[in-house]
Amino acid sequence: MWFNDEIKGLTSPQLVNDSKTPSGQVHVGSLRGVVLHDVINRALREHGVESRFTYALDDMDPLDGLPADASDQLKASLGKPLSHVAPPPGSSHQNLAEHYAADFLATFTDLGVEAELYRMSDSYKRGVFNEAIAAILGHAELVREVYFKVSKSRRPDSWYPYQVVCEQCGNIGSTEVYHFDGREVQYRCIPSYTSWANGCGYGGSVSPFDGKGKLVWKLEWVAKWHTLGVTFEGAGKDHCTKGGSRDVANACMRRIFGKEPPRNLPYEFFLVGGSKMSSSKGVGASAASMAGLLPPAVLRFLMINTPPKRTVNFSTEQAFFVKLFNEYDRVCAANHADGSDANQQQAQQLARLMGVSGASVLQPVGFQLLLALLQLPHLDLLKEIQSRYQLDQAQLADLDLRIATARNWLDHFAEPADRVVINESRPDSLDALPASQCQLLHLLADAMEELGVSTDDAMQQLLFDCARLAPCAPREAFVAVYRAFLDSDNGPKAGSLLAYLDKGFVLKRLRSCKVDRARLWEETGLGQEVLAAEIRKHTPAEVELDIASEEGNAVVEAGITLADGRVLLRRSLPMPEPEARQALGRLHEQIGSDKTTGHEL
Repeated sequence: MWFNDEIKGLTSPQLVNDSKTPSGQVHVGSLRGVVLHDVINRALREHGVESRFTYALDDMDPLDGLPADASDQLKASLGKPLSHVAPPPGSSHQNLAEHYAADFLATFTDLGVEAELYRMSDSYKRGVFNEAIAAILGHAELVREVYFKVSKSRRPDSWYPYQVVCEQCGNIGSTEVYHFDGREVQYRCIPSYTSWANGCGYGGSVSPFDGKGKLVWKLEWVAKWHTLGVTFEGAGKDHCTKGGSRDVANACMRRIFGKEPPRNLPYEFFLVGGSKMSSSKGVGASAASMAGLLPPAVLRFLMINTPPKRTVNFSTEQAFFVKLFNEYDRVCAANHADGSDANQQQAQQLARLMGVSGASVLQPVGFQLLLALLQLPHLDLLKEIQSRYQLDQAQLADLDLRIATARNWLDHFAEPADRVVINESRPDSLDALPASQCQLLHLLADAMEELGVSTDDAMQQLLFDCARLAPCAPREAFVAVYRAFLDSDNGPKAGSLLAYLDKGFVLKRLRSCKVDRARLWEETGLGQEVLAAEIRKHTPAEVELDIASEEGNAVVEAGITLADGRVLLRRSLPMPEPEARQALGRLHEQIGSDKTTGHEL
């Protein structure tokens, strides 16, 4: 619950701000900042603090490189403001910035982001920042001093933190301002000013107000903070290093305007497969494609559930997807649980901060099971799920998104080892199972047939019940089921898998594993004193004792019914039948029980 710590002590009205330069297909890493700021805004409101969230498109920034999907024709526009560059042929948007921002902004709605959008080109034109521009240019010597003192970057006495849109060639990335008289700046457009922007050599004077240019971005930060009244704005960790961009902006805010800078929230990168992403280079997944891959609520949960100072290392491996959905489902389940303990209260707040429709919808089918069921031939998945559960419209909508994600993952990311293949014929590996696991499979078949169990949860519970009677550990019980049907040691939720398979097929396969009774007794038997101690450990409880015999050998079996109704089976090591009857008598004396049964146990 990191967000509660970040807003601690804030009681006055807050303005949360964030921004993005749409210089190419916007990568999913930029969504992390969006969601984190939206969560801060929502958390403030949760605590009764008046708050707004504003988001800027920094579309006056120059085009400083060719986007990965751009044609060479765009080279002629390098250095121009993004809002002044034509969109690619066929685009319905008015400029390049809007073209790349469109899909990114569309994800805001899906993610439930409540942001007031503004464009810097429009704000500059309307004169919103005129007063801040005048103050910053009028104190250029303080800015130069801060640059040197904070970041050890020396600027010449003629340097001003402002870039003009050249009146002749339209470039902003190649212009340099060297004088300000209070009304106009003098500038020159320098050939080969940078490696990516060639100036035309023109020079002149122009007003720096009403959209004729822009502040350099560190001072643009300051202008936003001062003019808009920003009180909270985080930044990626690369901007928050000692002497870095944030430190420079903070110092300029204090020196020029005598104000404290907004509260910061440094956050780590969003990595895909361990790689940092870049919009202009096309490295990593785009925000739009990631929003299309994961259901919005789950993507938002991933952003929220990972504290800002920890890297989100997104992976397309099955284990990552399954873990993410399982964690999400646990929060949703806790949100719906009865009671009001601290964990549930946190889950309820987290669910509210997810802020999207269906965020706290309970789903009966986990993601790993969906992956398995989608690979079962001749199974109408949606029909099968609806036949088992009464789902409302929100649950159905959420289920549709999950199925789409699962299909997408299977089609594009699944490795051969990730495939779930139901073995139509009996796997030879069943012959190598321990006797206790074979016993488990037989007990399970008998119980399924007798009780008529068919639902996922009931089947899972039956599996646990039979494991205690085999006896074997729950994990060994799951492995036995996976071996029987998948010829693997791992798989989806075992009870759910069994519930969706044909019952006749399941019973036949479960009983195809032969039980060697002598081996079972040796594997699971306990010494007589250990058996007595095991029985005493679980008392007071109802204990039923009996003898099972075969070909002159026998074991003492103890059925222990606990207060919660669970039944455990414990047995002695095999011994001659007369000795077993003597051991049975001693156990009766030790535990004070005279209850015996036949073989119902």
